[in-house]
Amino acid sequence: MNEAWIIDACRTPRGIGKPGKGALSDIHPQHLGATVLKALTERNDFDTAEVGDIVWGTSSQRGVQGGDLGRMAALDAGYDVKSSAMTLDRFCGTGITTVNIAAANIMSGMEDMCVAGGTEMMSLYGSEGFKGSPFLDNGNTRLRAEHPQPHQGVCADAIATLEGIDREAVDDLAYVSQQRAKNAIENGHFDKALVPVHREDGSLALDKEEFPRPQTTRDDLRALDPSFAKLADFPLDEEGTTFRKLVNQAYPDLEIDHVHHAGNSSGVVDGAAALLLTSDDYAKAHGMKPRARVVAMANMGDSPTLMLNAPVPAAKKVLDKAGMTLADIDLFEVNEAFSVVTEKFIRDLDIDRDLINVNGGAMALGHPIGATGAILIGTMVDELERQDKQFGLVTMCAAGGMAPAIIIERM
Repeated sequence: MNEAWIIDACRTPRGIGKPGKGALSDIHPQHLGATVLKALTERNDFDTAEVGDIVWGTSSQRGVQGGDLGRMAALDAGYDVKSSAMTLDRFCGTGITTVNIAAANIMSGMEDMCVAGGTEMMSLYGSEGFKGSPFLDNGNTRLRAEHPQPHQGVCADAIATLEGIDREAVDDLAYVSQQRAKNAIENGHFDKALVPVHREDGSLALDKEEFPRPQTTRDDLRALDPSFAKLADFPLDEEGTTFRKLVNQAYPDLEIDHVHHAGNSSGVVDGAAALLLTSDDYAKAHGMKPRARVVAMANMGDSPTLMLNAPVPAAKKVLDKAGMTLADIDLFEVNEAFSVVTEKFIRDLDIDRDLINVNGGAMALGHPIGATGAILIGTMVDELERQDKQFGLVTMCAAGGMAPAIIIERM
């Protein structure tokens, strides 16, 4: 079986995902995707006609983000028309999934070279063409009766209540995320991957992270009101369905302690990322120097009602597939969709806190949904190199109660 080698990884800075406020909010999503796709060719000088497939991710495929964004962005980036592309959605897990599929295509012998990544313009959310059902089941009441699926923020608070994870714990982790992101930015840990974004007229739109709040203190976080208490009781339809009722449908005796807010939840941002992968034979034949190899990949499902708990079983599954244990992993990246997700991962697996999300996470840096997984894998490649470490595990929760995972080895 072929090996799948990661040749390079790059990404845009993350811009605040609000119209008129974020530096990237007026950029076309295809342009944002084209920025990182073009950067890969400039950094690695490969023949785009030999790219077997571009596996792209965009979670909200509506409006200007619809229509196979990966293909359109590749054409916009000047890729040869022979380089095919697809665009997929696994909610928050999309970005890891694109890399896993690209790697699987290479390992199977189906392709020799692939590009994986994603784009998400969250500043478009709520605009015309982006408004949808408040229910994840999109009105399928039969599914709702069997698998009620609340808002993710309400799920996060429900999990924290069930696990006994209090407000102080989730705020402390958020503070650590901000401090680690501050250190990473000040010391250039992201510089190798970052690609500046320019507007069509050539002017600079953004060349650094826009979302972090390095001045944040623990007191600042503790002063914030919980974000999801009122949302939990907001009537969603004529029958008076609420997210709290959906939780209580599965957990009738649960009284949710609301602990999450804007400061300990992932940030709403715009961004894009891309990775170049090849087979070992192709890389050797073309003089391409690998930075990492894909060791193992896995997908895992879990409770769609609690929704955010799959990273732990996904990590166990991918370790089993690799024939490895937690002790073999040097660094972990677990997406900070909500603070409780990472806190639970640390507690359940007894992870050394100094080995996880060492450059901060989505609470400080933001979570451009379809791109985040690819960003995390690229960040892991960079950090394994910086620390001269060998193995990294990346995973993240996804709506519907899922989690993809991947283990990579620095080369």
